[in-house]
Amino acid sequence: MEQAESFAAARGLTDERDRLLIADTPLALLQERCGGSLPGTLAIPELLEQVQHARAIGLRIARAFSAFDGEDMISGFVRINPRGIEAGGGCELLVESWQRSPAAFASSHALAHYLDAIDRASAEITLRLDARQHVQTIGVLSADGAGLADALAAQPGALWSDLIALPDIAHRRPLHWRLLDGAACEVPGSARNWRARLMPIAEYGGGREPLGFELLLIADESLAEEATPPASATREDSRLFARTLTPALRQPLARIAANAETIRARLAGPLHQDYCHYAATIANAAQHLAGLLDDLADLEVVEAPGFTTLAEEVDLVDAARKAVGILGVRAHDRRIALHVAGADGTVLARAEFRRVLQILINLVSNAIAYSPEGSAVWISAVTTENGRVAVVVRDEGPGISAEQVLRIFEKFERLGRDSAGGSDKGSGLGLYIARLLARAMGGDLSVISREGEGASFMLELPRAD
Repeated sequence: MEQAESFAAARGLTDERDRLLIADTPLALLQERCGGSLPGTLAIPELLEQVQHARAIGLRIARAFSAFDGEDMISGFVRINPRGIEAGGGCELLVESWQRSPAAFASSHALAHYLDAIDRASAEITLRLDARQHVQTIGVLSADGAGLADALAAQPGALWSDLIALPDIAHRRPLHWRLLDGAACEVPGSARNWRARLMPIAEYGGGREPLGFELLLIADESLAEEATPPASATREDSRLFARTLTPALRQPLARIAANAETIRARLAGPLHQDYCHYAATIANAAQHLAGLLDDLADLEVVEAPGFTTLAEEVDLVDAARKAVGILGVRAHDRRIALHVAGADGTVLARAEFRRVLQILINLVSNAIAYSPEGSAVWISAVTTENGRVAVVVRDEGPGISAEQVLRIFEKFERLGRDSAGGSDKGSGLGLYIARLLARAMGGDLSVISREGEGASFMLELPRAD
């Protein structure tokens, strides 16, 4: 019998290249179970198709959808709102009526077809091969796939296995395509581990052999984004969290959190209240560890030599609305009202939208955590006296002492304020990373506060010409 997931709704945000940038826990978990990463190309075929359609027509759409997460079918109702070129492209996603039920495929062929669709959505490199497995075309979505494209340009029409190393296969090539399907491979210029899916084109010749192939290269780890390529192999290898620990631990932690939430919500059956509390503690601990991994991975990126951000036109009012939309459920749970001042206007900055949104989510999330229940948080976009633009996040929390104001942006600083929601104070990296990002965009992050009078954080940025 179909059972409801412990989440009534899940939000997400994609960019103009259909990469899922931010997602609530159930959507992030479904993305990972479909072979994707966060951030990374949207790997849920049904949602990817609808997002691409919404972007193409430039209109909001609402559709029922279902997806296979490797164990069960997930169904719901998705609302997709394209943000438009002026707001950086991409779409807002809201999945409502989240339901989980046992998977029921009509046949093994139907299941295989569905899994093939997931691999197509997850592939970062796609090649078209002829009947002898020689490369005809290539499409590359990831930065570390450029080396393969360059190698192919130097050897047009080459056998694909002459360009891509197959460490587990020592036999003379070309081999029959069935022996190569699913093989581990090494892409030139990439430090990641890859998997090859060799899929025959549906048309067949007289000898019943495929007339060609679709070759999908799927990475086992996500690619941590950088504004500039790494300067050396040493720098590449030094990124322990972004390259190694974060991809390896993110999925197990997500599963721990999801399973603990299932126990807490009694979806698996009746349970004593004490055990529900234990499960909630486990879920919170897993989410905290996942957040710590993300913070450490971000720290490696922003502290890397030569780190820069994009310079694009960003509507700060729109970014504030996005942050409020993503955190609305969390605020509602604590009966905290979120107000965006001047929501009908525009305040344009020269910055990177994704980084601005990351900073605002951090600031608004902190304001929710440190504010008493029944209070309010105000987010306003303004023009400053020096001709720059800014977003101010103001709360009604206990405020910050003068001593803490001097130290609150330091690395691993966890003094701050006592969380009104009783949650863990975090890694002590959020505000430190936020200020580094602000300064990388030519701006700054500051705070004004007195004990007992709340706090106002201001993200200041260059004005867009």
